[in-house]
Amino acid sequence: MTGVTRRRLLAMGGGLAAMAVAGCGSNTGRADAGSGGSSGDKPALAQWYHQYGEAGTQQAVERYAKAYPDATVTVQWSPGDYDKKMSTALLTDQGPDVFESVNGPTIDMIKANQVVELTDLLGDAKSDFAPSLIERMTYQGKLYAVPQVTDMQLLVYRKSLLSAAGVQPPETVDDLLAAAHKLTTDKVKGLFVGNDGGVGVLGGPALWSAGLDYLTEDNQFGFDDPAAIESLRKLRELFTSKTLLLGAPTDWSDPSAFTQGLTAMQFTGLWTLPAIQKAFPDDFGVLPWPKLNATTGKPSVPVGAYGSCVNAKSKNVDAAKKFVKWLWVDQTADQLDFAQSYGFHIPARKSLAAKADKLKSGPAADAVKFVNENGHAQTPILWSPKSSTAYSDALNRIIRSGADPATEIKTVKTVVEAELKRINN
Repeated sequence: MTGVTRRRLLAMGGGLAAMAVAGCGSNTGRADAGSGGSSGDKPALAQWYHQYGEAGTQQAVERYAKAYPDATVTVQWSPGDYDKKMSTALLTDQGPDVFESVNGPTIDMIKANQVVELTDLLGDAKSDFAPSLIERMTYQGKLYAVPQVTDMQLLVYRKSLLSAAGVQPPETVDDLLAAAHKLTTDKVKGLFVGNDGGVGVLGGPALWSAGLDYLTEDNQFGFDDPAAIESLRKLRELFTSKTLLLGAPTDWSDPSAFTQGLTAMQFTGLWTLPAIQKAFPDDFGVLPWPKLNATTGKPSVPVGAYGSCVNAKSKNVDAAKKFVKWLWVDQTADQLDFAQSYGFHIPARKSLAAKADKLKSGPAADAVKFVNENGHAQTPILWSPKSSTAYSDALNRIIRSGADPATEIKTVKTVVEAELKRINN
């Protein structure tokens, strides 16, 4: 996937700010028959994907769509800010019939009746899907998306560079700071967490490393806590340490900064491991984001998934639901192909994950272990786009401008509590 879209998927909450943008137009990728049209005796369906960066992915999804026997499915591949394009299109009659959305639709899409319930699609296969993904895409007992694949983030590091600097793989955030200092030279930076200094990608790990979360189990604001203040201060300390790579040619979701030797450690995604393995076959390892300190928190990795959704304004809702079931429930061979043939991803289904041979050894197997032991779903479904924006803005002020974390947390709390009240009314 490209940097901008991976940033949207696995940044501090999926970041789906449902904002309208001008110029989205009606280029839906729909068949010539138009919305609700048909091709011959078959209904015509438009399916939207964001632009994946892995070679072959677009051709794969087009191949899957072409093989579907019961409709003419036209795939639109959407570069740029897919989230904004999709959010805007859902407000019109020119949106897609089927589309993917980060961690399923936002709570606002569900409350506005923009998406169709898909609970009945899974049938006996429900227990085979990762429970955390099903939970994340469910609201009030109703499922609104079918998980496609599981993605996760992790730290990658060059074994030889750590060894030469006398550095052990970090187990705490302070260890990470110290390691970044020791690994920084005039040619190589110690750590890369994105060109924004981690604003877009470390919001979740900062909370989990402190033993906290976005919301509590009873859906109250989750991080008005001294440990969160300390954790966010550490991100500011990292930003000002002169050990971070900033202004890299590509962002955190692409492995180029790491594979080109610009950084000794990088926070990135599982999907980058094939490229890293090609560059450094036996000279890299993987880690979760470390716990805050020896007595606080736990290591963590963010886990998210695109979910396949059906537009409530589709003129062919039943046909669209049937296609989603065919592709993401019935076609297990294609699901396994999609997960491991174009970069590494974890299949959304337990039975397929067990068959993913490329994830059974080396750093990829370690990454899967981290998901099982330290994985956190991106954000709870009640963490709305407005809450996500408020937290992102606060992180930007704390990390890049040195704002007081305690004050910023209070500001975010006010927004989140108002959002929770709105959603629950």
